[in-house]
Amino acid sequence: MKLWSTFDVDVTGWSRDLAVEVGGRGVVSHAGTAAVRLLADRTGLTEGLSRAMARRGFMPVHDRGRVFADTAVLIADGGRVLSDLAVLRDQAELFGPVASDPTLWRTLDAVGQVQRNKIARVRARIREHVWSLIERRHGRIPPSRVADRDLGTTVVVRLDGSLVIAHSDKQLAAGTYKGSFGHHPLLAMCDNTGESLALLLRTGSAGSNTTADHLEVLDAAIAQIPAKHRRNLLVTVDGAGASHGLIKYITALNAKPGRQAHYSVGWELGARERAAIGRVPAKAWQAVLDHHGDPRPLDKAGVVELTALLRHHPDGDQLENWPADLRIICRREKPHPGAQLSLFEEADGWRYQLVATNTPGSGSGATVQFLEARHRPHARVEDHVRCGKQTGLGHLPSTKIEINRAWCLAATIAIDLLAWLRLLCLEGTLAKAEPKTLRYRLLHTAARIVRGQRKRKIKIPETWPWADPLAACLRAALALPPPTR
Repeated sequence: MKLWSTFDVDVTGWSRDLAVEVGGRGVVSHAGTAAVRLLADRTGLTEGLSRAMARRGFMPVHDRGRVFADTAVLIADGGRVLSDLAVLRDQAELFGPVASDPTLWRTLDAVGQVQRNKIARVRARIREHVWSLIERRHGRIPPSRVADRDLGTTVVVRLDGSLVIAHSDKQLAAGTYKGSFGHHPLLAMCDNTGESLALLLRTGSAGSNTTADHLEVLDAAIAQIPAKHRRNLLVTVDGAGASHGLIKYITALNAKPGRQAHYSVGWELGARERAAIGRVPAKAWQAVLDHHGDPRPLDKAGVVELTALLRHHPDGDQLENWPADLRIICRREKPHPGAQLSLFEEADGWRYQLVATNTPGSGSGATVQFLEARHRPHARVEDHVRCGKQTGLGHLPSTKIEINRAWCLAATIAIDLLAWLRLLCLEGTLAKAEPKTLRYRLLHTAARIVRGQRKRKIKIPETWPWADPLAACLRAALALPPPTR
C-alpha cells in the first residue's frame, strides 16, 4: 500500500543534502547587537559609567563601567540571567574580551546608593546629548499623540506600577494585592521617546498609590529630562492615583518661572462623586472621542465635567482641601459583558471612570472631551511595562536585593538603548518595533567578520530579509558624534 497516494511531494526532502563539519571562520551570531553596544559607547554612556563606578586605588582587569554597560547590552539582547553575558563573551571576534560571570556579579554587587546616584547623573547628562541628536535627525522630540492629534512640545511622564513574580525567596519579595508573591516596582516612562526615566524596586506589598514612592520616582524622572524640555510637562497616573501629596507637588512646579506642569490622574468614585453624577442633566453629557478624534454615539459613551457640581454643592465646597485649579472629569460607558461593576454602576447601567487634571479649559483645544481623551493613552504605559518585562524587568536574577536593584538599573538603561536605536538608527516599521521583533530581525542576525587593511568588516548575508536595514542601522551607530565635554 502506498502511503502518499494523493500527493507526490517529498515534504522531508529539505535535509537530504545536509552534512555537518566544524571548520567555519569569522562567523558570529548576534551581530546586530553590536549596534546597541555602539550606542552605549558613541553616546558617551560607557565612559560615564566607568567614571561613576571607579574606585580610588582599585584597577580591575575589566573596567566596571564597561561591565555594567555590557549588562545593559545583554539585557537589550534578551538576556534574563547573569550567565547570559556569554552571548557577548562567546562572540569575542566581534565584541573583544568580555568579563566573566563572577566579575559581572561583583560589579553589580558594588552598585550601592552612592553609585546609583552617580549613574543617574551620568544618564541625565547623556540623555541631554541623545535628545539633541534626536532633534537633529527628526527636527524635534517626538510628540505624544492623543486622539489623532499631538501634544506638541509637551513631555509626557507616565507613572505606573507592575508586579514581578518571584519563584523563590528573595529579599523584599512579599504577597501582592493580587494574591501572588514577588515585587511591586514603580516606573516612570517618557511617552514621547519610550525611555525609562526612573524605577523604584519595592516590596510586593507596596501600595498602588503610595504618595512617597510616587514623589520619589517622579522627582527622579523629571531630573532625567533635559532642562530645556522641562518647561512643559504632563504627568499621568492611572487608577485612583490622585493623592494630596502628588497633586500638590505637581501644582508647586508651576510656581517656578517658565515652568508649566499639568497632571492627569485617576480619581476615586466615592459618595460625593456619585451624588454629583446623579445631579448631571441628561443634555450635559458630551460625546467621547475615539482614538481617531471622532465622536462616539452618546448611547455608548459620554463625558462631562463634575467640578462645578462638587465645588458648589448644597452642603459646601466638596473639594475645599484640594488646589483651586483642580478639575474632575467623568466618563461613562456601557460595560462589556463580564465587567466588574460597583453596586452604583450596576443599578445605573453605566461604568464610570474619573480623571483629575489642572489643565484649564480656556486653552486651545482643552475641551472636556479632549482632556478625557488625553488621559486614555496612559494605557500605553502598560505596553511600555510589558516591553520592559521583556527587557530585564520581568525576572530578577538574585536573592540579594542590591544585586536586583543594580540589575533593574541596567534594565532601564537597556530600555533606553533600544529606544535610542529606534530613534537614531532605524526607519519605517522597525522604528516602532517592539523588543522581540528587533531581536529577531536585527540583533540576533548571524554574519561574517572579514579582516583586511587593518580593519574588520561585518558582512551580512544577502539573503537575510532585513540585511539592508541592519547595515544602515550599524552604519548610523558608527557615525554618531560623541558628546562635547
